[in-house]
Amino acid sequence: MMLPPGSTIGILGGGQLGRMTAMAAARLGYRTHVFATEPDAPAAQVAGAATIAPFGDAAAVARFAAAIDVATFEFENIPSAAVRQVAAERPVSPRPEILEITQDRLREKNFLREIGVATTDYREIADPGALAEAARELGVAAILKTVRLGYDGKGQVLVTAETETEEAWRQMGGTLGILECFVDFRCEISVVLARAADGAVAVYPPAENRHVNHILDTTIAPANLPSETAAEAEAIARQIAERLDLVGVLAVEMFVTKAGALLVNELAPRPHNSGHWTIDACLTSQFEQLVRAICGLPLGSTERHADAVMNNLIGHDVERWRETLDDPQAKLHLYGKTRVRPGRKMGHITRLLPRS
Repeated sequence: MMLPPGSTIGILGGGQLGRMTAMAAARLGYRTHVFATEPDAPAAQVAGAATIAPFGDAAAVARFAAAIDVATFEFENIPSAAVRQVAAERPVSPRPEILEITQDRLREKNFLREIGVATTDYREIADPGALAEAARELGVAAILKTVRLGYDGKGQVLVTAETETEEAWRQMGGTLGILECFVDFRCEISVVLARAADGAVAVYPPAENRHVNHILDTTIAPANLPSETAAEAEAIARQIAERLDLVGVLAVEMFVTKAGALLVNELAPRPHNSGHWTIDACLTSQFEQLVRAICGLPLGSTERHADAVMNNLIGHDVERWRETLDDPQAKLHLYGKTRVRPGRKMGHITRLLPRS
């Protein structure tokens, strides 16, 4: 069913992804109401209304649900109980079950294995003893990750033959872990797509992602891949979205091995940092696609009018904002965050290039 302009979209989460979604919604004539946990959150600065409360405040969640027509979330670490409470009153897209799969690295990997999508080898880790045994089984360097809540390198520990398993377990900081075999990759890529309720899919070309200190630093779009590899990556992303029965936006992060194989690393059922280039380089951005999908509108074209290089402004990098404006080819996006912290995403810069 189509939700007409003038309706109110509820956004669970107050970060920059919610901010850019609210801005895209406004261009299409929709109102937005943000549920954020702190005042002056980036999304709340541009939304028509905001509820500021902990996600565990059931009364606040109920008030939020009563004030909106449809809901989505801008980050997968939103507590699923709050999302399910909203879903009991209003449509939520993507559906809460998808959120719960992608909140849990073990469930996510098991889901991918069940639908025949290749990942690196992995093991469930319940304690330091299981870590030692799994490390011996994998026989090579591996990454120990907390099953829940880790992102941007948080809750991740490199495990080698010399690693003290008790110390690695302590550093991970979770109660359940997953040990993933280290991938000797050629590059990391992501495919961002949108899927509508009628099954229509719009896919952006794979982009190459380069990280610094486990945080995305640069995205190059499109990725320099053989055409058959790019087509395979897009087909994998489509398969995952269809098996999830997703309505909304999905980012699929993958490794391209030195042999040319594709291994899916992570899923994100919402707009993604590596898709920010679509704002300036494509006819329809990933944020507008999300609005279109959850409101029952036709998906827009993913055609790009330029290639792009996107650079994140991390921490004090944001202080370069003035010099960035001196570059006529640079498109500056600041997220309205007033506190600068190391590792915090403060904004991004996109530079457009002639289409290849």
